[in-house]
Amino acid sequence: MLYVSGIEKRFGSRTVLSAVTLRVEAGDYVAIVGESGVGKSTLLNVIAGLEPPDAGEVRFEGADLSHMDDDARTLLRRDRFGFVFQAFHVLPHLTVQQNVGLPLLLRAFGEKTIEEKSKQIVAAVGLAGRESSMPRELSGGELQRVAIARALVGDPKLVLADEPTGNLDQENARQVLSLLREQVKAHGAAGILVTHSEAAAATCDRRYRLTSGGLSPLA
Repeated sequence: MLYVSGIEKRFGSRTVLSAVTLRVEAGDYVAIVGESGVGKSTLLNVIAGLEPPDAGEVRFEGADLSHMDDDARTLLRRDRFGFVFQAFHVLPHLTVQQNVGLPLLLRAFGEKTIEEKSKQIVAAVGLAGRESSMPRELSGGELQRVAIARALVGDPKLVLADEPTGNLDQENARQVLSLLREQVKAHGAAGILVTHSEAAAATCDRRYRLTSGGLSPLA
């Protein structure tokens, strides 16, 4: 499904990523562990086609992202990828259900379909009955549940999670990590979790450490 080969990324004279290679298939849930500043978020941006690599290639379902134009990469992210971020990025002026349904609205799904699918996934992440709540009424853990629901509502093939529990306390982090794994698996997607936390990485099927020399598997 996803094949990352020999990726290098530089910003000026600074090399951020070097010789990064990774293969992820449908159903895989992998963790990439590394200290702050090592390039974990940059790697996700390269995988998502938001940052072009200086060397190497990213192939998703056989297509080389570097051979796509900006519009094609945007459509790929919209239709095939789901994103979960540390800062939630839940829109404050929309209800829970509106936030979750937004990816379907952008894809021009019908109103009834958006309502049905968003209600279903809101319930799946444990927020049934909160569909009309505003973000200001939710806790940090609940906001991250909304973000997970939004990432998964469109049945993405690849879910990219960037430090999704960095703003949560230990108990909420544990619940969110369990939920994220459960929902990625339930949707038959591939998932990549980048984190500095060994405990978060332990929830994944495979773990890798990112260093200046590339990715190396962890036992």
